[in-house]
Amino acid sequence: MNKRLTVSTENTWESYVGYSRAIRIGDLVEVAGTTAVRGNEVLGGDDPYLQTVNALQIIEESLAKLGARLSDVIRTRMFVTDISQWQEIGKAHGEFFGDVRPVATMVEVKALIDPRLLVEIEVEAVVRQNDEQEG
Repeated sequence: MNKRLTVSTENTWESYVGYSRAIRIGDLVEVAGTTAVRGNEVLGGDDPYLQTVNALQIIEESLAKLGARLSDVIRTRMFVTDISQWQEIGKAHGEFFGDVRPVATMVEVKALIDPRLLVEIEVEAVVRQNDEQEG
């Protein structure tokens, strides 16, 4: 049986709603919808590019705590409040995943949990053995 490992970013929503930022079971890692929030601060203000960069940095940190890297990511899902901002969001995504090229989905949603938030991203990763990992 595979042990369940979890990561928390200690934000208000995780404890209130009852979820983990990320979970690893065996080689599979799932990262919950992640926004550009640390504490009560929305990082990146009202800039969709900067919010995306900050959300992806939080995702990268969460993956690392579970022994995974961005190169292990096989799927991303981006939920955005204004699809007309897709280029700024896509640019940031490409900076993190341009060489990895996971399958990706971007959809517009009516709103996120905080009206200041413009993008929420979740990822799935499969951790490969060290001798199989690419640089």
